[in-house]
Parts: sequence; C-alpha cells; structure tokens
Amino acid sequence: MEADLSGFNIDAPRWDQRTFLGRVKHFLNITDPRTVFVSERELDWAKVMVEKSRMGVVPPGTQVEQLLYAKKLYDSAFHPDTGEKMNVIGRMSFQLPGGMIITGFMLQFYRTMPAVIFWQWVNQSFNALVNYTNRNAASPTSVRQMALSYFTATTTAVATAVGMNMLTKKAPPLVGRWVPFAAVAAANCVNIPMMRQQELIKGICVKDRNENEIGHSRRAAAIGITQVVISRITMAAPGMILLPVIMERLEKLHFMQKVKVLHAPLQVMLSGCFLIFMVPVACGLFPQKCELPVSYLEPKLQDTIKAKYGELEPYVYFNKGL
Repeated sequence: MEADLSGFNIDAPRWDQRTFLGRVKHFLNITDPRTVFVSERELDWAKVMVEKSRMGVVPPGTQVEQLLYAKKLYDSAFHPDTGEKMNVIGRMSFQLPGGMIITGFMLQFYRTMPAVIFWQWVNQSFNALVNYTNRNAASPTSVRQMALSYFTATTTAVATAVGMNMLTKKAPPLVGRWVPFAAVAAANCVNIPMMRQQELIKGICVKDRNENEIGHSRRAAAIGITQVVISRITMAAPGMILLPVIMERLEKLHFMQKVKVLHAPLQVMLSGCFLIFMVPVACGLFPQKCELPVSYLEPKLQDTIKAKYGELEPYVYFNKGL
C-alpha cells in the first residue's frame, strides 16, 4: 500500500524550531557524522528526491521514511541558500571527526612552542574552511577577504597561545592546559566576523514570511554573526575546559605514567565524546532561520517594508549561517 504524500511538506521541520530541544534534535539529525561517509551518488539521489518532493512528483511507491532520509542527507551536505554541495571538511557533520582530532592534539601538545604554533595553525585552517562553507551565501566573499580573514585569525590564535604560554610558565600546570581554549575563543571572535565581513558592510539578505527578498540589513548581519561566534565558542568550551582537568588527574595515576604514548589518542577519543553532544547543542542555541522585528532594522529599510506591507509584516527572516 502506497503512502499518502499529498500533504507532506519536505521543507517543514520535523521538530519545533522555536524550542531549544527541537533545534537540538534537528541538528543531531543533520550533523550525524555517519553522513560524511555517504557516497556522492547517494547524495545526488537525495538532492533529486528533495527537489521532486518540492514539486510534488515523487516516484510511485516512495515512502515517507525515504524522503526523510533524503532530506537528512540533503541538509547535511547541501548549502541551504544555494543548494550547492558543500565540501566534506567544511560540513557541520565533519565537526566530530575533524574537531576531535584537532582538539585532542591541541590539548596534548601544548607545552612546546613549535607544537602550539602548528596545531593552532591547523585549527584555524579548519575553522576558516568551516566558516566559509557555512556562511550566508547571499553575501559573496572575495579571495582577498578570505585570505585576510585566514591570516588575521591564525595570527590572533597563535599570538594568544604563545603570549599566554609565556605568561603562564610559572602558573600551575592546569592553567597552561587551558591556553588552547583561550586561543580558540579569541580566534573565533576574529575569524567569523572577518570571513563574513561583507555581510557587516553590505548587510545580510532579509525576507518576508513567504521567502520573498525584502532587502539587506547590517543590523541583522551583526546579530547573526554574534550568535554564530557564541555557538562556536560554546561548542569548544566543555571539552577544552573539562578535558584538561580530567587528563591532569589521569596522568597522575601510576599506570597512565607507563603508557604515555596513549595519552594523545585518549585525548582525541575524549574530545569526540564531548563533541558528539556539543555540536548539535551549540548549533541549536539559536534558530538558523532568525526572526527579527522590523522595528530593529535600519530606518530606511523599515520605511521600505512599511511602504510595501504596511503593518502586516512585523518580522523579517534571515539565515544566520552556522
């Protein structure tokens, strides 16, 4: 018996995006790291199924479960603004495998200056790619802007890490272990705004409730980028703050002192345990589709909206990116 798909809307969220728990469930679904290993052929199939579902022409015999799975793959691998396939490393579903390796090694090799510089550079290279991949694609970013963002964020992270390492040489060992987090937090405050500076300069595209473009707002861009910065720091915080405490105690145990070669793999594994929960939690802190009162927009844009809609459109909507 065929499923009735007449009232099925593939773009309707499965969980209420107005609630924190609903957003966490949504991102737990689309940041599933297993989707990283799905073949290109299957991803292309998912895109075709989503597009056909939007047009109401799905193949006979298609089940709702198939469409939901196709939407999961589509949301994990294709940009919400452009519909283009994102590079694998830049996808949020790659945050677990990529982030756990980099975070684990940053926390393990924090004592020597060459190791600090190398792993901060690796981390910022990874972050720059993720930030570019998950930007609001309505605001194009030039190669020059990307290069400047990358250089500035990397310099900030390395300078923070090196400077704090020098300042904490005489501090308790645990304080030194927290230096990587301070560097990551500082770099996020630079990397994301720099990578998305065009949105701050020209404004981010805002739409009405029916997805019709209204104009561009710098205030909306500032809100969206601030929320992304908070989310990224929150994503890293538990692992990079609590894991040093755990390792500090574990390394004092007699058997751990005998297997020092396993310390780095252990930190990588524990970093993954934190990230598997923190990626969807951090992404779910704020809605991806933001709602903003018209009264908060620039006066000129407010006048445009009121002239077109009157008082019938009290809010505008925009994709803040991830």
